[in-house]
This record gives sequence, C-alpha cells and structure tokens, in this order.
Amino acid sequence: MSKQTLAVLPPLFTVHRFSPETKPDPIIFDQATYFIGKTTDELSVVISSDIKLNSVEQESDWYCLKVLGPLDFSLTGILADISGVLATEKISIFAISTFDTDYILVKQDALQNAVSALEKNDYKITQ
Repeated sequence: MSKQTLAVLPPLFTVHRFSPETKPDPIIFDQATYFIGKTTDELSVVISSDIKLNSVEQESDWYCLKVLGPLDFSLTGILADISGVLATEKISIFAISTFDTDYILVKQDALQNAVSALEKNDYKITQ
C-alpha cells in the first residue's frame, strides 16, 4: 500500500537570507509559490530561482516536493518519515510546513536519488 503522494513543483527555487529588519521585495508577492519566515535573527525567503533578490546569502538549485494534501493536523510522522528516508540516502533537505501540508526541498543534483528512495519506500511521486 502506498503512502502519501508527493508532487515535484516547477521551477527551481532559491533560499535567501536577509537581515531581520529587511522589508520583503514586493515582487515576491506576485509569484505563484513563495515562502517567507521571519525571526529576530533573520528573514528567509524561498522563491523561484528566476527571481533575483539582493540577499545577504543565498542557496540556489532546490527542487520542491509537495506532499499532496491537505493533511489533517491529527496525522503524525509524515515529515519525519520522509526526512528519514532521505537522510538514510544522505540527501539533505530544507523543510517547510504550511497549514495544509508539508514541502521538502532537495538540491537539483539529488532529485532523482530522492525520488527513487521515496518510491522504494512506497511513496508516489508525480512530476
């Protein structure tokens, strides 16, 4: 029996780091998919690599795997199991959760290994 289905989202994404007092560039809010997180230490933005931002640091070439949902809040262990499968294969991730579901970003050069590992562990992957 298969577990959750994950979809590989286009395009490639870049993870940006800004100082915490930075105001997000308005172009971010026009994109189909983006993530913003702010703490007292930093402002992080994940956005299509097609969008160039003047960040302090950035890490590019991430593919985003979306756990198709919505997922009920009573469900447990989904992100832990997916990240465990990928950790076993030595695949680094960047994880993001929203109200409805989880997103797991993997580097471009690790995508095929990630997909293979997840499929071997009964996850369905759509591209």
